[in-house]
Amino acid sequence: MTAARSGPAFSVHDIPFSTYGSWFDISPVVAEKTYAEDLHLVSHQNGMHAVLRLVPLDGVTGERAETRVAATPGLLSWISPAGRVDLAYESLDTVRLRGTGLGISVCAAAQVLTPFSGTYFYREPGTDAYVFTSYETGRRYRVTVLSGTVTDTSGSQALGGADRGLTLAAGTDAEAAWEIAVEELDTARPPYASTAAFGKIVEAAQNAFADFADTVAPWRSSATPAAELAAYVVWSATVRPAGLVTRPAVLMSKHWMDKVWSWDHCFNALALAPGCPELAWDQYHLPFDHQDESGALPDSVTHSEVLRNFVKPPIHGWAFGRLRRRLPAPPSQTELAETYDRLERWTGFWLTARRAPGAALPHYQHGNDSGWDNATTFDPERVVVSADLAAFLTLQLRELADLATHLDRPDEARRWTRAAETTQAAMLDQLWSSDGFAARGADSGDTWHSSSLLDLMPIVLGEHLPDEISGVLAARIEAHLTPYGLATELPTSPHYLSDGYWRGPIWAPATVLVEDGLRRGGHLRLADEISARFRALCETHGFAENFDALTGTGLRDRAYTWTASSYLLLAEAHIRRSRI
Repeated sequence: MTAARSGPAFSVHDIPFSTYGSWFDISPVVAEKTYAEDLHLVSHQNGMHAVLRLVPLDGVTGERAETRVAATPGLLSWISPAGRVDLAYESLDTVRLRGTGLGISVCAAAQVLTPFSGTYFYREPGTDAYVFTSYETGRRYRVTVLSGTVTDTSGSQALGGADRGLTLAAGTDAEAAWEIAVEELDTARPPYASTAAFGKIVEAAQNAFADFADTVAPWRSSATPAAELAAYVVWSATVRPAGLVTRPAVLMSKHWMDKVWSWDHCFNALALAPGCPELAWDQYHLPFDHQDESGALPDSVTHSEVLRNFVKPPIHGWAFGRLRRRLPAPPSQTELAETYDRLERWTGFWLTARRAPGAALPHYQHGNDSGWDNATTFDPERVVVSADLAAFLTLQLRELADLATHLDRPDEARRWTRAAETTQAAMLDQLWSSDGFAARGADSGDTWHSSSLLDLMPIVLGEHLPDEISGVLAARIEAHLTPYGLATELPTSPHYLSDGYWRGPIWAPATVLVEDGLRRGGHLRLADEISARFRALCETHGFAENFDALTGTGLRDRAYTWTASSYLLLAEAHIRRSRI
């Protein structure tokens, strides 16, 4: 085990400790914006649920020990002058813990208990294993004592409000005073058996992450100091197929944003494509596995839930065009045909279910459909024809035309090209004026302007925009640029809020989309500046869901994969440009 393979250090207050494929993590975050005093085993099956509380104990008093928590991708440690407790993933459903100088309490997380809910606890007869059965996750958590002394158990076979758990004494053996394995399992499995030494488990975990980082970001250097940590955020948030998750999936986070939303996945797919093409392909297609009869993608997918009350914007044509060019080998004709069919149905949804009779342009039914939930564009009305939607759909139509050409379907290619040209022409004719793009009420016909960056998103059309329009958009985008990146609402706007979700904070997807459109449109200086400021933001403030545009402070969920993936995309592109 070498220091060079240990990976980046991080705070578990911000980033959960987990491993590739696992549905649980170790974290103090036990619910949305809720931080416990102690670290917990937190499951993401059937939603986010804190299951077990892990408490290091003073070897003399037996009370909770004051410790410092240290984490790297392969090892989590509680450290005090008296001793330490170490934890590592042996597999995606099993962690090993050992301690010297400190004891440990493993108990059920605090819950509202009734005889029919909460966690039930018992000892497996005739063994050194103890089982917690979780009503919330629908799974069992088995603690097997490998060495050491259990000094206390509480709540065995109890119903109702009893405390539940076990305690191991500290001991003094320099090698390991005690050691346990904690498994997440379904109904039953053979008794735990492993001959692997703890040090070998840590080494294997470190090497697994290091190999992933080398694969995903082989280009990293001192000029991209956050690349390894970004790779860890993505690696540790990946789960195995289970429940409604049909493929290996990169969740947005293993905090409370533990879903795959139907546009977030595109950025993870793009970042993974060169090094992990199969995983990237799975990220792109996962929401399409749940496409409904109308062609719509779900709003989100997670282990036990598919939500369809909203959709997300059709950025998938833009994303697939970039994806297939980033993959190390071109997709096969079969893969292109499957994707073409899925994109065609998704596009058909917007051209039929989301176009009013006689309308040339589609509409959103709520800000949530745009991905920019509460952007000020939607303040006057929610059912809105907006230029960003028309621009994304235009790019998707162009991608369908390109795919049809590759599939030797010339008539369909011409049809999609005409549709793209018609949609863009309608967007310019109906929504553009000299002072920018307007939004229009789909039912009322009223039009308005806002100070939202969303109104400037047609810059994604890049080389397809007339120069004069591209220039106006670029100038207005630059007005949104703070020292940290692109504010989603002009900071001078009366509607600006520092922690206002899409009413001010900096977001990764908007950054990547705008940077790409500016670059393709020839605005290289501005694109370079946006990239540089966002990369510096992540290097200083991490990979939060979004950031205060005026201070750079990370906001909301602090371990968001599309932010990490966006950093990887922009950092890789920067390194490659610098080598030309």
